[in-house]
Amino acid sequence: MKPTITTLIVSAFATALAGAGDYYSGGKAPLPAKAPVIEECLDLGGSIVSGYRTDYIIHGLRTNRDAVWVDVNYQFDSFVPMTFGAYHSSGMNRVFPYGAIGPIDENAVYIKAALGEIAGFRVDLGYTHRFLDFNGFNVIRGSYGDISVDIRRDLGFADLVMGSALGLNSRSGYFASGGGEGWVHYAGLEKSFGLCEYADLVVSTGVGYHDGYYFSTPAGSSDWSHYYLKAAIPVELNCRTTLTPFIGYQGVQQWRVFTRQGDLLHGGVSLNVTF
Repeated sequence: MKPTITTLIVSAFATALAGAGDYYSGGKAPLPAKAPVIEECLDLGGSIVSGYRTDYIIHGLRTNRDAVWVDVNYQFDSFVPMTFGAYHSSGMNRVFPYGAIGPIDENAVYIKAALGEIAGFRVDLGYTHRFLDFNGFNVIRGSYGDISVDIRRDLGFADLVMGSALGLNSRSGYFASGGGEGWVHYAGLEKSFGLCEYADLVVSTGVGYHDGYYFSTPAGSSDWSHYYLKAAIPVELNCRTTLTPFIGYQGVQQWRVFTRQGDLLHGGVSLNVTF
């Protein structure tokens, strides 16, 4: 029996519905593209770190007491990952016993290149330029730069950390004496212990040695500058935020900036937010 016109129309309509069913139910017909999933904790390379510390120490020398600080930086991923940052530290109490020298405020800009692994060591090369304000009855301003290399290697039982910095272009007269060509070196060990899923205990210890980096007597002398022991507990509050309280002990052996500094127990807390 020949199909009627009505039968042909119903058959065509049923075929169309079947095709539509394949399209929406994952058949051979392509599905519409879904909207991209936005990860809440996607790391774009930036971070803001702020905090408080009882004493601000630069290469073993205490320059601020009761100091608040903030650091903003951004890392660019490339053949050599580069980090650019700006930093500010402001002290509320003087360190040196002279009326003209009050708290030392610092502004700094820096760049760091992660050179990767070289002969089994992870190597970072950096430059920091510091702008110092010696606040008090008289305000003394100075600036100088540091070229630094930081080296790290996993020894299994702990990480070996060491490095050197070369002070450049001193204009203040209080830093990088001997023509602004002083060196400072350090070496130590660092070990991390897991406390729980969201917190670690990081313990570090080491020694520092200077070669005319700071103003000293006699100028340009070389000696062991300090030794240190520090414990920090970074706590992950969420995927973007880490709170880190810390405490440290430092023995200062040789620095003679206005007056010899003694042993120091210090501590503080920082908050790191990534974006």
